[in-house]
Amino acid sequence: MSAPAVVPSACPLDCPDNCSLDVTVEDGRIVRVEGARERNELTEGLICSKVRRIAAHVHGDARVAHPHLRVGPKGEGGFEPLSWDDALALVAARLVECRDRFGGESILPYSYGGSNGRLTQDTTDALLFSRLGASRLARTVCAIPTGLAATAMTGKMAGVALPDYEHAELIVVWGTNPHATGIHLVPIVERARARGAKLVVVDPRRTGLAVKADLHLAVRPGSDVVVALAAIRELFASRRADLAFLAASTTGSEELRRRAEPWTIGRAAEVAGLDAGELRRFVDLYAASSPAVVRCGWGVERNRNGVSAIAAILALPAVGGKFRVRGGGYTLSNSGAWKLDAGFGTGTAPATREINMNRLGEALTALDDPPLRLLFVYNSNALATTPNQNLVRRGLAREGLFTVVFDAVWTDTARWADVVLPATTFLEHRELSRGYGAYSLHVAEPAIPPVGESRGNFQVFAELAVRTGVATAAEIPSEAATLERLLDSTGRGEALRAELAGRGSGVPSVGERPVQFVDVLPATPDRRMHLAPPELEGGETAPLYGFLPEPSATEGRLALISPATSRTISSTFGQLGPERVPVELHPDDAAARGISQGDRVRVWNELGEVIVPARLTRSVRRGVAVLPKGLWSRQTANGATANALAPDTLTTVGGGACFNDARVEIELAPG
Repeated sequence: MSAPAVVPSACPLDCPDNCSLDVTVEDGRIVRVEGARERNELTEGLICSKVRRIAAHVHGDARVAHPHLRVGPKGEGGFEPLSWDDALALVAARLVECRDRFGGESILPYSYGGSNGRLTQDTTDALLFSRLGASRLARTVCAIPTGLAATAMTGKMAGVALPDYEHAELIVVWGTNPHATGIHLVPIVERARARGAKLVVVDPRRTGLAVKADLHLAVRPGSDVVVALAAIRELFASRRADLAFLAASTTGSEELRRRAEPWTIGRAAEVAGLDAGELRRFVDLYAASSPAVVRCGWGVERNRNGVSAIAAILALPAVGGKFRVRGGGYTLSNSGAWKLDAGFGTGTAPATREINMNRLGEALTALDDPPLRLLFVYNSNALATTPNQNLVRRGLAREGLFTVVFDAVWTDTARWADVVLPATTFLEHRELSRGYGAYSLHVAEPAIPPVGESRGNFQVFAELAVRTGVATAAEIPSEAATLERLLDSTGRGEALRAELAGRGSGVPSVGERPVQFVDVLPATPDRRMHLAPPELEGGETAPLYGFLPEPSATEGRLALISPATSRTISSTFGQLGPERVPVELHPDDAAARGISQGDRVRVWNELGEVIVPARLTRSVRRGVAVLPKGLWSRQTANGATANALAPDTLTTVGGGACFNDARVEIELAPG
């Protein structure tokens, strides 16, 4: 038995904070994971409970330890072990067969940010699928509306560093719950409030920060845009807009003002379900405070009005004159501070058809010319994370579809696979990761050997590229060479290497604490913030800053939202969660339906139904029900989750997901 050793690592999972970790290893097994107090200013020894218990994920019973071949009916289990050589030979043969018989577009790689590592995605996988001529995946399930708005308005200008929130007099947390994701903002907000800062939370739920807030605006889902526009209108109307800043540093301010004009405080409050006095109080607080900062989350974008809502929120500090001071402005995603490119682009490969990942069910069941014949799922649990879940399930069950799932654990999607390949977790392979909240970059070596026969993405996709004949081993760069490419692609590779060797993490060219419009300017061609960019126009029926009301057919139903929880990262770690997860609704909504605490209820709409217990709470506003995202089939009575009720409709620009446009009825379930 070897003595325990502490190994430095970093978390690349889908969270803004990119924590630095200290991993205690004994006899090749993880025995403890803690937050490092160095290597990342934001971590400060604190990590979430999800990663703290990651040993149960890495070494648990749900781990895929060997390649497997399905021998039973799809979706019903029945797998037998397979050697890696046989598994790779079979998958490579199927890839070539599909390309040759039906065309490369009959193949669809399906992936998202299962690890967010830069070595495990868009490297050898991109090489393989582009050279096969596979259909391209539009990764639109998250961050597309926010990314498009940020790019069109500021070129993804770097935001306020989270530690600088301590300097703010007013902190606005809009559409995010840091207690569930990005927890390091919580102690920063608490320290700021101890120094006298005010806190406003905009969220349909009474989250942990909302409980402590000076003002909580419990908006109706989908109405954030009118709240932001009403604030903008009031700033102009009361002569509290910073006209000098708008003239010097923006374009489109007059058009923004014109489009905000219809949204009086009273009208916006009525649409958003708010008290007009509270909305006016928010505007007055915002106008009077400096520094004032907005932490804008991704909950805002998950509806039909998502693009306009994000744009209006980002415009607010420009109109209010909140830039140019430390702790003033906004933070959305800071990923734009990093320019990382491994150089595995398509090159001269012809463009193939693009499939929106939010419509995977439609693609699997209705797509023709050619229909999809091979689905390769990696870095994703597609069945648990894609809208219109029942249609996705029907697609996975289709005869004639060969599905490969490459994952570390037996996910819901893996149960429908023909071949399951065991993947390493980030603690078992080398990884490069960067924060999109934290201004940090880490290179982490494996903390433990691969569990069972698991292998890393880089290795497996490189071998498949060789076995399919689309590349030779000699022309594929090594993992080490690819890492060097990524560091050099930032434009400061040597400096990053020195920082990584010294302090253990690197920082982007903007530094660790940039001040917006001082240290960083918009990356637009004219270096101005564009407040009415034409790229965000959705046509006559969906203009920028327009408000699309709910369809009349859904009036009177409850808005179902599916926020993140403190138990999972998207669906990662879902196998470790409780057996049953309740739907939360307001006691008044429950009483109107004859529902009591703990009742077994049916949550339904035209797309499907979910059978779960009811939990009554005043933390959810009237007219809203909450069923978290990332649930697995085992966590509901009928195996369906919130995604079974989520439409596969798309945002007006960019084709983003509209999970929070789900409208449902809830009633007592039979039996």
